[in-house]
Amino acid sequence: MKILVIGGGGREHALVWKLGQSPGVSRIFCAPGNAGTLEHGENIPIAANDLPALAHFARENRIELTVVGPDDPLAAGIVDLFEEEGLRVFGPSQSAARLESSKIFAKELMRESKIPTARGAAFSKCEAAFAFVEEARFPLVVKADGLALGKGVIIAHDPAEAKAAIDSMMNERRFGDAGRRLLIEECLTGTECSLHALVDGKSFRLLATARDHKRAHDGDTGPNTGGMGAFSPADNFSAESEAQFERQVMGPLLDALKENQVTFRGLLFPGLMMTAEGPRVLEFNCRFGDPETQVILPRLKSDLLELLQTTIDGKLESTAIEWEKRAAVTVVLASGGYPDKYDVGKRIEGLENLAKAKDVHVFHAGTRKVDGAVVTAGGRVLAVTALGENVAAARARAYEAVAQISFEGCHYRRDIALGAVAAKVVGH
Repeated sequence: MKILVIGGGGREHALVWKLGQSPGVSRIFCAPGNAGTLEHGENIPIAANDLPALAHFARENRIELTVVGPDDPLAAGIVDLFEEEGLRVFGPSQSAARLESSKIFAKELMRESKIPTARGAAFSKCEAAFAFVEEARFPLVVKADGLALGKGVIIAHDPAEAKAAIDSMMNERRFGDAGRRLLIEECLTGTECSLHALVDGKSFRLLATARDHKRAHDGDTGPNTGGMGAFSPADNFSAESEAQFERQVMGPLLDALKENQVTFRGLLFPGLMMTAEGPRVLEFNCRFGDPETQVILPRLKSDLLELLQTTIDGKLESTAIEWEKRAAVTVVLASGGYPDKYDVGKRIEGLENLAKAKDVHVFHAGTRKVDGAVVTAGGRVLAVTALGENVAAARARAYEAVAQISFEGCHYRRDIALGAVAAKVVGH
């Protein structure tokens, strides 16, 4: 089978790597791909948001399955376009992807369905938002309504910070059209957990849990990023939490979508806050997470291609998924200055040291090949994932691997999964 993976980040490299292990795959293309995806397939110089060109390529090259990585093409309706042209594709329709492309739509749906989430209010006028924060209790969370590369969320601790966030989104257009409308919510307290669920329109299967580290610097300080690392399984999600999540979130959500005549078929990725009262939904994403995919897929023992095909065909109900019992930890190496201004084109050294390392995977994100050398080409450059008997062992192995890679301005957090390890030590 010939497969096309759309996107060029670490998530897409992990997808290409895992799909390449399936005996049903004969050839993999990635558009536009990166230096890492070249190791497992062929890169195609088509941007992920160039929908007509992608459809043309899939049609002309008789692609039998397209897997959409990023959120932007899903929000733009790539699945609808491919299906209209008779092309098989994994991902939700444009109407289903509104769960991610509009935080206000998702919040209203949750409110109507009594899905546990933070209380909040939506605004399309700057003045009304300013007036709201004058009377609000702090801290508050200010969210751009649309897609903002995982960075459109600002925690404000007083009215001045809230107004600055509102002004940057609505007036300065820091996140472009994503900030034309915004959501202001109460700030929930607890620990975050990332869940992934394959959804076939009527049934779902949860994938392994993970915890992401969003802030740029150690100690969860600095600005929000697309994610600086992750570990799996999460240390804050129990069998009781899972039952509560399925009963209070997934069941009502699928019922609500059905009532709105929306069929969700693809990957649903709810971000949760685990509070003292139980799971609360922070947001819905409609594609594989990044860097969660890089930490989850190395633990997946089942055939990913079969799982995607089963999801598309609506046959998840009788499907079992097998997982590695070992833990995984991913550390993201970023360009200096990320998530703000950063330079690219820096030569990456040391990758050859890890090419055959046991239980270590280096997933490329912002990279490209220039004259035979791998150089930086984005904010998040690499995701180094290691497996271990437990989180502590996986963490140690991941940082041993990170120490062998270097490039000018390289920045990474040194405390990924440290809280989970420390909690285990204290618990003993």
